[in-house]
Amino acid sequence: MLNKEILRKVKRLEIKTARLVEGAVTGSYLSTFKGRGVEFTEVREYAEGDDVRAIDWNVTARMGAPYIKTFMEERDITVVLMVDLSGSMDFGPGQTKRELALDFCAAVSLLAVGNNDRVGMLAYTDRVEMFIPPRKGRRHVMRLLTSLAALSPAGRGTDPIPATGFLMKTVKTRATLFWLSDFIGIKDIRPVKAVSRRHELVPVLLRDRLESGLPEAGFIELADPETGDRMLVDLSSKKLRAAFEESLREREKVRAAHYAALRAEPVEVWTGMSVVTPLAGYFRRQARLRRR
Repeated sequence: MLNKEILRKVKRLEIKTARLVEGAVTGSYLSTFKGRGVEFTEVREYAEGDDVRAIDWNVTARMGAPYIKTFMEERDITVVLMVDLSGSMDFGPGQTKRELALDFCAAVSLLAVGNNDRVGMLAYTDRVEMFIPPRKGRRHVMRLLTSLAALSPAGRGTDPIPATGFLMKTVKTRATLFWLSDFIGIKDIRPVKAVSRRHELVPVLLRDRLESGLPEAGFIELADPETGDRMLVDLSSKKLRAAFEESLREREKVRAAHYAALRAEPVEVWTGMSVVTPLAGYFRRQARLRRR
């Protein structure tokens, strides 16, 4: 039985997110995924009863007989949310990165279900923690969000390889795959490239500003979120701060290399801020690319 507080939290999230995405992002979503309405399939010879407005005059002139263009209505979109639940996702003095992921999932899910698209979810650590197959409907979306909010992962480390391998076996239809993670601790991205060839992969980088620098706070106990290891450090040490800044630069280099290998531009979202602006920006960029 789900905790009543979790149910209340998800209901509040649904109401808040519905207000945010209504109008602000819906148009961009439609432009990105549904802008064409129909897809061209072939040219065939005109037959009695065909719509004369579909005649391809260029082909007709070449062939000396009337030919028409035939179209197929665009299929519904399948959206899959792949959510990193490793230990580092619990970081955040106010809103955690995991809570930010829940906000993002709510926004994308409500957009998709509002346009009669299918939504599924896979949550992972160093193993698959939960999989809910793509389906339509608001009740299904509430199940996704509630299950994510209530999930207590068995693992703490991060390894997307089992998750992506699982997706390759279970999601056969081409999907738009939003990969939500802070991308900390991922060593080898190459096996994920197979997923990016089958699906449209969108990395979503979840960030917290406290991870981009250390305060001068004297001695403090720090914990490695992935392993749970603890150590006492002196944050006033210039040597320590320089080493930390160097580690941040290396982390950014690794992330950039991952995105380059996947040929994907990340959507960056920050704790304590609305997910709507970066999400709308992504949809607008994609809509422009598809029009070229």
